[in-house]
Amino acid sequence: MTEPRTPWHGVMVATALPLREDLSVDYDRYAEHVRWLVDSGCDGVVPNGSLGEYQTLTAEERAQVVRTAVDAIGGDRVMPGVGAYGSAESRRWAEQAAEAGCGSVLQLPPNAYRADETIIEAHYAEVAKAGLPIVAYNNPHDTKVDLTPALLARLHAAGHIVAVKEFSGDVRRGYEIAELAPGLDLIIGADDVLLELALAGAKGWIAGYPNALPVSSVELYRAAVDGDLDRALPLYRALHPLLRWDSKVEFVQAIKLSMDVAGRHGGLSRAPRLPLSPEQEKTIRAATEKALGEGYR
Repeated sequence: MTEPRTPWHGVMVATALPLREDLSVDYDRYAEHVRWLVDSGCDGVVPNGSLGEYQTLTAEERAQVVRTAVDAIGGDRVMPGVGAYGSAESRRWAEQAAEAGCGSVLQLPPNAYRADETIIEAHYAEVAKAGLPIVAYNNPHDTKVDLTPALLARLHAAGHIVAVKEFSGDVRRGYEIAELAPGLDLIIGADDVLLELALAGAKGWIAGYPNALPVSSVELYRAAVDGDLDRALPLYRALHPLLRWDSKVEFVQAIKLSMDVAGRHGGLSRAPRLPLSPEQEKTIRAATEKALGEGYR
């Protein structure tokens, strides 16, 4: 008998959002994209993250993106981002995710200002009232709020979070988190530290580049978490020229360009994001074409 799937485990793709030429959301194309990702071996999707340009969406667009993903692949495979300016709004987005049938949510710390730990704990306690498992998102580069291993351990002990998407880039943290909070699941948060965090015991990957190359990305993840370096290391080296773009400011445009090159629809992004520079576009296009030419997909 197959064990029930844990909603935040495995390769959960932070989905890019397809836009039409007038920059309206193409929900039909989005539904097709999330189905294609699961059919290609990914375990689920994370809509309304930064890669999904959630900051530029209206409330109705944001809600419809979640409903579209759930209708396409089932709620247990959908982990919406519920970050917002205030705790009450984040809780409402978590409640909307629960109403839509989602299995978990991804929650940023409060980031309108540099919140202290008391505020952070109260924030996660408020969003947890929605009743869905919460994966905390640690991205101190962008939020200026650091969810340290000790703080994560307290949030987990209080029952507020089940996992953390670790985007600090400090791979040493995986081991400290395991020591301080053995039951807290480590989730790979940046594509370019996948192998290091997989070897540290990660249970999942909230991933960017599977939007363009899902089959090879899943193969890399499975080999990495299995500790099979003979398979994982060559894949990692081959894909790293692309994976590192997930940690750059232009990650949305980069991944969308790679999707276009791979025959998917990446397309445009909404302002304030601007088109890539000619040099950036040349670099990403060449790396994507090289990966495709070597059989990665």
